[in-house]
Amino acid sequence: MPTKSPDYFAHPTAVLDEGCRIGTGTRIWHFCHVSAGAEIGEDCTLGQNVFVADDVRLGRNVKVQNNVSLYTGVECADNVFIGPSAVFTNVINPRAAVPRRHEYQPTKLGRGVTIGANATIICGVTLGDYAFVGAGAVVTKDVPAYALVYGNPAKRRGWMSRLGHTLKFDAQGYASCPESGEVYSLGRSGTLTCITPDPNA
Repeated sequence: MPTKSPDYFAHPTAVLDEGCRIGTGTRIWHFCHVSAGAEIGEDCTLGQNVFVADDVRLGRNVKVQNNVSLYTGVECADNVFIGPSAVFTNVINPRAAVPRRHEYQPTKLGRGVTIGANATIICGVTLGDYAFVGAGAVVTKDVPAYALVYGNPAKRRGWMSRLGHTLKFDAQGYASCPESGEVYSLGRSGTLTCITPDPNA
């Protein structure tokens, strides 16, 4: 176990393998296991019973709720929220008798992504900045930035602002966040752009 740093908190039941890197202000709670090659950014929170595998990368202020396993290949940008008991995978076609460690596929979560409780994220997908995955969804393909998806398989059901509000568009394809006032533009290609500068960028 690496030397406990005064810059972060780890509960006595947490296991921190030699070689893991943990950022200032991070909090690691009961029964977590952080593997040797993992990198956890500043001000993150790992809830109870979280596993972080080798080569997982978490940005700043990532919140991982209870009972989540982050397997090799998962990369989270800043300000990602992962709800309790969300599931990640790293192999598309696992078989107990067939070693496939060399076939792990990356899963990338953009800045500000939210994943609801009990959602499943199939490996190999990318979730765009501020995408919002509803509770219990099964994500099998890439999710555009700001998209709200839910269901099994998950489908786009709407668009969310950076602060997590459903957006309603006018006839010209513009919408504003009711909390921040940020303005969004829906393009003809079906992509959403925030035309107000992101203070977290």
